Amino acid sequence: MNHKFLLSIIATVCITSSMFSQANILNAKKPSEVGVKTEAQLALDYDKPLEYGYVDDRDILFSKMTWEKVVLDERVNFPLYFPVDTNNIGKERRSLYHTLIKAVKNGRIQNVYNDSYFSQKRTVKELQDITTKVDTLDIGYDQLNADGFVDPEYITTTNIEAYHISAYLIKGLWYFDKRHGELKYRILGIAPAAPDVNFLDSEDEAQRVPNALFWVFYPEVREVLHEAKAFNNKNSAMPLTFDHLLNSRRFNGYMYKEENVYGDREVKDYIADNALMQLLESDRIKEKIRNFEQDMWSY
Repeated sequence: MNHKFLLSIIATVCITSSMFSQANILNAKKPSEVGVKTEAQLALDYDKPLEYGYVDDRDILFSKMTWEKVVLDERVNFPLYFPVDTNNIGKERRSLYHTLIKAVKNGRIQNVYNDSYFSQKRTVKELQDITTKVDTLDIGYDQLNADGFVDPEYITTTNIEAYHISAYLIKGLWYFDKRHGELKYRILGIAPAAPDVNFLDSEDEAQRVPNALFWVFYPEVREVLHEAKAFNNKNSAMPLTFDHLLNSRRFNGYMYKEENVYGDREVKDYIADNALMQLLESDRIKEKIRNFEQDMWSY
């Protein structure tokens, strides 16, 4: 009986490992067969994001809405940023921005919003205007004045790419579930942030401040993020899904805003021109939320 149980565990581990590793890489006889899964592997890979449990409003004893900025310069946030160059890497590896923008363009993500309150949708035309810049060279203007037309070779197009994304803005709700007796967190929205497309090459830091390109309602995009894989530096055979990475808070960010009586003003609005004090204020907001849970168990 013990041998059968042990064999079942080994078989389960082997099957699970094969699900997450690069499919068929050890059995492929030519490069085109790498990544092509068998019917059995496809059947095993058919999964969905782990569903959120139902939370009754009466079970929420305490809640606080926060906005965080996840700066991609930090090493712990690299899985959200890389790879930025997709020319020399497999199609199964893409950055979070590539995953989101591709899903928006092919219609899998149908709703994108102007702000974190999801009050107004952003159209495809508006999204194209803020992510693409079409410019004409000086020689093109000379040709236009002389001949009345401009050759395509004198027209340049600049798009915001993954390497332009310097941060992600994440909106979430911290709440204390009295039924389970613990503090929990739920992501509600996420937005890639980049400088204005017209000032990507500017040397003025004030003009290159990253702003949210668009917001997506996180529960709507979980399936897309579950299918996309982030690189796992500790084990290449088991990549993480972006949905798992974000829901488990495997990133580092600082709170730049919390809901407040002053119209949800940002920290920089009442602590200006002092980056250190702004970071300390962010830590104070975190500590205030954390202390609520600790105080629940103080006697």
